[in-house]
Amino acid sequence: MTSRKNSDDSSTSPSSPKNVFKDPDGGQRRFLLELEFVQCLANPTYIHYLAQNRYFEDEAFIGYLKYLQYWQRPEYIKFIMYPHCLFFLELLQKANFRNAMAHPGNKELAHRQQFFFWKNYRNNRLKHIMPRPLPEPPAVTPAPAPPQAPTPPMSATIAATAPPPPALSPMPYGVLPGSSLAKNDMRNTAVDRRKRKKEA
Repeated sequence: MTSRKNSDDSSTSPSSPKNVFKDPDGGQRRFLLELEFVQCLANPTYIHYLAQNRYFEDEAFIGYLKYLQYWQRPEYIKFIMYPHCLFFLELLQKANFRNAMAHPGNKELAHRQQFFFWKNYRNNRLKHIMPRPLPEPPAVTPAPAPPQAPTPPMSATIAATAPPPPALSPMPYGVLPGSSLAKNDMRNTAVDRRKRKKEA
């Protein structure tokens, strides 16, 4: 009789393999819910909301935040679209950050810093990615030049060379000399219209 009770108790105990909970979808729904929650942590306003509603005073919630650190592993991090969430998840492990985010000024500061990071991220990365110019080689002392033929007098040289033609701008603002195109001046057309009206 007692053996029957013991066998019944052992079959209903939580340690028996018959009562192990299995997700009907293989854990896909739980994975998506945790992914969504972790990515919401990229928003300082949402963290401020959690602090205002005293979620950070609940020990079970703090334990859940510690549990969520598995998202930093390489096999899970590839699903993260907003990497700032992992930075904030790391900061939320500290009690002083959790307490500070309850204040609206700190929320605004975190939001502003995040904005400036996004604004300057590309330029900051380019500083490290772009190749730096190579250092110039040390100056080599020139060898003595062989003797040259005597140079003609300066007056003959100046007279022989003509001055170079003026360089044309690659983006001319006016009409090139000798161009058949008329300059498009809005003031002149307005004056011409007034003159025509007066003459008519």
